[in-house]
Amino acid sequence: MDDQNKNLLLATALSAVVLLGWYTFFPPPADEPAPTELAQSDLTPPTDGAVSAPAAAAAGAADAQAVSTTADAEDDAPRVAIDSPRLKGSISLKGGRIDDLALKDYQVTNDPASDIVHLLTPVGQANAYYALYGWAPGTGLGIDDVPGANTLWSASPDATLTPETPVTLTWDNGKGLSFTRTISVDADYMFKIDQAVTNATGASVALAPYGTLARHGEPQDLKNFFVLHEGLVREADGELSQVKYSNFEDFEVDPRDASNAETVAVEDSGWIGFTDHYWMATLIPENGQPYRAIAKHDPRRDIYQTDVVMPTMTVADGASAATSTQLFAGAKEWATIKAYEKAGIAGFIDSIDWGWFFMLTKPIFAVLHWLNQLIGNMGVAIIALTILIKVLVLPLAWKSYSSMAKMKELQPEMEKLKERAGDDRQKMQKEMMELYKKEKVNPAAGCLPILIQIPIFFSLYKVIFVTLELRHAPFFGPFQDLSAPDPTSLFNLFGLLPWASPAPESILALVFIGVLPILLGVSMWLQQKLNPAPTDPTQQMVFAWMPWVFMFMLGSFASGLVVYWIANNTITFAQQYLIMRSHGYTPDVFGNIRKSFKRGEKPESE
Repeated sequence: MDDQNKNLLLATALSAVVLLGWYTFFPPPADEPAPTELAQSDLTPPTDGAVSAPAAAAAGAADAQAVSTTADAEDDAPRVAIDSPRLKGSISLKGGRIDDLALKDYQVTNDPASDIVHLLTPVGQANAYYALYGWAPGTGLGIDDVPGANTLWSASPDATLTPETPVTLTWDNGKGLSFTRTISVDADYMFKIDQAVTNATGASVALAPYGTLARHGEPQDLKNFFVLHEGLVREADGELSQVKYSNFEDFEVDPRDASNAETVAVEDSGWIGFTDHYWMATLIPENGQPYRAIAKHDPRRDIYQTDVVMPTMTVADGASAATSTQLFAGAKEWATIKAYEKAGIAGFIDSIDWGWFFMLTKPIFAVLHWLNQLIGNMGVAIIALTILIKVLVLPLAWKSYSSMAKMKELQPEMEKLKERAGDDRQKMQKEMMELYKKEKVNPAAGCLPILIQIPIFFSLYKVIFVTLELRHAPFFGPFQDLSAPDPTSLFNLFGLLPWASPAPESILALVFIGVLPILLGVSMWLQQKLNPAPTDPTQQMVFAWMPWVFMFMLGSFASGLVVYWIANNTITFAQQYLIMRSHGYTPDVFGNIRKSFKRGEKPESE
């Protein structure tokens, strides 16, 4: 077999390895199923309660180490409606649970007929997910003396929770303790829960207020994608923690013993809850209020739970005590969450998964969001962001591309060196180094733009994949969701025929790629033509294949990311073209030199 065939086979094998490796570490995300379309037959509800964390009282002082809550498999109790500008649902009077919540502004798919997104779900339905509040009994009180998950509260028959009309729930234990719970909601996604107790028992009582978030099983639409965090998210006195559902096994508990639960003592401020790809529910105690943040998993019933347990209150006879907490339940909108952070919820913007490169992802998204607000089109905003990034790195890129232009100029002399050196690689390397030194060329300088692009590319990929603002964001024509892969392909004549392309996870998606990946491959090939070719034939072959390998690799990635890459390649091509002109070259669009001059000479007018 001759060297050319060997090099071709080697280049093909290397490209295949790159392709397989890329799909191993960057698999295309699965389509998000509609939460409202889950089959009822898929549900296996617990028969003996939903959430469990028995209260424990320390000797001599009631100090709730955990909370005890149970919920029946079916809930037919009366409900209080929720109707705000962005939320709708209801509160069950059994336990006063906030367990039925949908987001008015978001649909499951881009189809106008699609149902809106449902975030919280009552017990008895698939993947029950809810928030509840109560009091853990201390010394002298039993579990039946305080309100829990099965307590039937009373409310006004015509009560509806709106931003203008809070709802007050009441319950009397019949033994001298009366409880009230006032729930209010703002115009976005924040609930406020004010709990109060009045003691008329004739003696002091001790009890601890708590809040709980519980979800039955992992989310149906769990991505399990390494670049995205889904699961527990917690801020405790300035320290952010994230725990995936698969790692909850580290604090699995028995329903009767919560000693293995993870407990974090928070002194001043924090929050804890569950985050999904685009949605989140979070318990937020008042700032300055110490509490314990608890996370646990009951494997027997497959229930994930987070609790906030406030310090025990001792309430004298004839006295009252009150506590206030907040509940965020909604979409992880950057502007909304940032506004809540400015209002006093410390570190709340970090509930969005910015990743390891947060020093890049945060400012990149802030600028992208500003550009989108200014332009009104996220795809155009991505292109504008690309231009801004290229302007910022222009000084470094100019130096690098100047070096590459000089390398291109030396290409004929390097070919002569190869002919003179023959198979003597050592001699060839030595003479090349002497040539570089003589011409003051740094061959490594051409790597700088690539080194800069890698973290920027990954950060932008993270931003596009994780942030809600890219979800269902339109560009133009058939590109109506920049967080989804290119919907066009040869299969539907690039959007001219009224049927969808193969699903991203399908092997056919590797072949039937869309317009954007093709433009990516062409732009990458054109940009590469302006670079000096490697002297090694194998490297030349690999580089020749690279644009087309990337074309297929990125075919199933988010359209917004491919738009960025096309814009980046196009701008880079223009930059290199102008720099080559400044060095006496007039290359055509394929990188071939049509006219050249000695350095230092002024190009003739064309």
